[in-house]
Amino acid sequence: MSETTIVALDAMGGDNAPQEIVKGAVNAIKQRKDIKVLLVGKEEILKDTLKSYEYPKEQLEIVNATEEIEMAESPVLAIRRKKDSSMSVAMKLVHDKKADAVVSAGNSGAVLVGGQILVGKIKGVERTPLAPLIPTAKGVSLLIDCGANVDARPSHLVQFAKMGSIYMEHVIGKKNPTVGIVNIGAEEEKGNALVKETFPLLKACKDINFIGSVEARDIPSGAADVIVCEAFVGNVILKLYEGVAGTLLSEVKKGMMSTLKSKIGGLLVKPALKTTLKSFDATAYGGAPMLGLKGLVVKTHGSSKATEVCNSIIQCVTFKEQAISAKIEEAIQLEKAQKETKKED
Repeated sequence: MSETTIVALDAMGGDNAPQEIVKGAVNAIKQRKDIKVLLVGKEEILKDTLKSYEYPKEQLEIVNATEEIEMAESPVLAIRRKKDSSMSVAMKLVHDKKADAVVSAGNSGAVLVGGQILVGKIKGVERTPLAPLIPTAKGVSLLIDCGANVDARPSHLVQFAKMGSIYMEHVIGKKNPTVGIVNIGAEEEKGNALVKETFPLLKACKDINFIGSVEARDIPSGAADVIVCEAFVGNVILKLYEGVAGTLLSEVKKGMMSTLKSKIGGLLVKPALKTTLKSFDATAYGGAPMLGLKGLVVKTHGSSKATEVCNSIIQCVTFKEQAISAKIEEAIQLEKAQKETKKED
């Protein structure tokens, strides 16, 4: 039997907490026997919520936390002052090696601050990016960074490319994943100052499979396995992706119900359409891991429902099995050693 992966779940974080968070936890442990969930939050509320579920009791444990971080709170102040918040307690469990990962749908800024302060960065990592998987015509691509570092430097983007490549190869199983940098054209001389300065650095990087610039319109077709950008651009891409997908789905449904003929046609194509749309459902791929930390922190949407919470928990198993944090640390240390060798030469 596989080793158990212990996930600390911030049960009070997110717009739909604790009901959807608890439901997601129950669904995860019903699907996988190799997962144990530490449900972190206000004990009495969680006990009451769990009453309506049947689940394997040995795979779920409540860890009491008397405070919660609101979505609109200042991230730094919240982490500093609310030591007994569900988010802080969950992250401390990872720091103390009592859990392998933390999953939260709570305040994004607090997750980023807490990850760096409470879990801790790997030595040598300059910035820790959020890296969600996004659906494409070829499967999935990793968008890195999607919201953590809006003022990134070229060296940060190079590290993002390396960490993203490690994740795609070992978690998704994509050998020698292709890496592209988001740009406004395919030509090397195009782009803003950040892209122009980063491009030659990525091109010279021997331990990634860099293929050049990728325009936003080519991302859905699977132009590259790892899509590198700073957080402002990445967040815009992610939100537009989600918005267009939701709008298209709504318009397709509306069109199929507009006339008698379209309703009949809709019934005929429904099975195939359902399969296609399911493959482009971003919630199926879980949350966004925060790469470059000593432990795994996964951020899910604030509006996450049980399905996304469940998939985010299950996602943690592969991350642990493949020792992603250790592989990233090894790559960073190797890079450092190579730089020191060049200086000596």
